Amino acid sequence: MRGFVPDLAAIANLGPVGLVVTGQEAEGAKADFVSRYFAPRAGIPEDPVTGSIHATLVPYWVARLGHDKLMAYQASARGGWLDCELTNDRVNLRGNAVTFMEATLSLPNISIGAHIEKADA
Repeated sequence: MRGFVPDLAAIANLGPVGLVVTGQEAEGAKADFVSRYFAPRAGIPEDPVTGSIHATLVPYWVARLGHDKLMAYQASARGGWLDCELTNDRVNLRGNAVTFMEATLSLPNISIGAHIEKADA
C-alpha cells in the first residue's frame, strides 16, 4: 500500500474523480487502515490528505473491522493522520489541518418570491 507506484496516465483515463487505494494496516500498527488518493485528470497527481475520501472509507472499514472508532493514515509524500468515528449515519474526522487558501464569496442580491394561492374549500 505505502509502496504503491501509480500509473498516473492510466489513472487519468478514469476521469476527474480519480482513484482511491486502501488497505488494512498490520496488527498492532498505529493506523487501522491506510489510503492514498490520485486524481491526475483533476490536476491532483496525489492528494496529501483527503477528508472527503475518508468520509466514504470510514463506513467501509467500520463494517470490515467491527469497531466505530478508527485511526487512518493517508500515505502520500506529506502524509497525514485522521482520527475517524462513525456515529449513526455521520462520519466525524479529526486531525491537524493547514490553511492553504482563504476566500470571500459575494453573491448578488437575489429576491426569491413565492406566489401562494389559497384553494377554495
